[in-house]
Amino acid sequence: MRAAVLYERLPRDRVRCHLCAHRCRLRDRQLGVCGVRENRGGVLLSLVYGRAIAVHVDPVEKKPLFHFQPGSRTLSIATVGCNFRCRHCQNWEISQYGHLHRGEQLPGDDLPPEAVVAMARGSGARSISYTYTEPTVFMEYAFDTATLARREGLRNVFVTNGYMTPEAVDLIAPVLDAANVDIKGLRDEVMKRELKASHAPVLASVRRLKERGVWVEATTLVVPRSNDSDDELRGIAEFVASVDRDLPWHLSAFHPDYQTLDRPRTPRRTLDRAMEIGRRAGLRHVYAGNVWDADGESTVCPGCGTIVIERRGFSLGRVRLAAGRCASCRAAIAGVDLP
Repeated sequence: MRAAVLYERLPRDRVRCHLCAHRCRLRDRQLGVCGVRENRGGVLLSLVYGRAIAVHVDPVEKKPLFHFQPGSRTLSIATVGCNFRCRHCQNWEISQYGHLHRGEQLPGDDLPPEAVVAMARGSGARSISYTYTEPTVFMEYAFDTATLARREGLRNVFVTNGYMTPEAVDLIAPVLDAANVDIKGLRDEVMKRELKASHAPVLASVRRLKERGVWVEATTLVVPRSNDSDDELRGIAEFVASVDRDLPWHLSAFHPDYQTLDRPRTPRRTLDRAMEIGRRAGLRHVYAGNVWDADGESTVCPGCGTIVIERRGFSLGRVRLAAGRCASCRAAIAGVDLP
């Protein structure tokens, strides 16, 4: 356990957490929405500091990040816990562990920040990704690891639902290099029913991360009968374009999981339609994922239309870049550490 950051003490041993947009107000011995932060006698504690539930070396494209150190490896870590309750979560066994196993000790292997950084360096990874569950809920662990990683020449990545407070963004941004933010929808009636959250804090985090100099890419899991209408997709695309037309937008196909087994997989034609909506909104880089035959994974030069990074799944093919510019027309391609 570790004392939490970003909370205030209230009368009668109560506390209010200011880490995520729920801003939970907790009585003594009460857990937050995330299931991994607890008030004990007026002190808010993280119950998962240094307790890794998942550790893997991944292609950075798996996050997905297509314009950040393409072709590199990233050490991915997670603890249990999440501040969303997504009914279609694909990692629900660990993200929802605290809710599914109330009263039990939270699982995880002891892996202090120093060990994470050493593991990353030993693996040849160029970055550490805080992912699989929601990194906001293990902020203390992520922040300490990210600080050490920076000193060792490693970059840091958040794969996040974006449900952070401005205070949380400001805390992590100085040691954060990239973030993929899930923009799950714009209709609060749907988000509250299916995720137990709302959309405004997510959009605010995208803007604030970008303003703080973090490289941002966005992902929308396109769920049939949830967020797959033209109006919904257009609204998301126009928001992304309003932040930065070069901000990559990843459209990911849904498959039935956890508590959402009554929907079909996202049809390929829906992703094609969504990609066209994104392009019409002015976005320069729109991608389709989770459809392995998709012709929507390669990076195209916005200047001349040449494929500058061929991509299939998480593997790169031919790269037609020179110092981050299209080899054909010399147009600059937005990104970080591009070839």
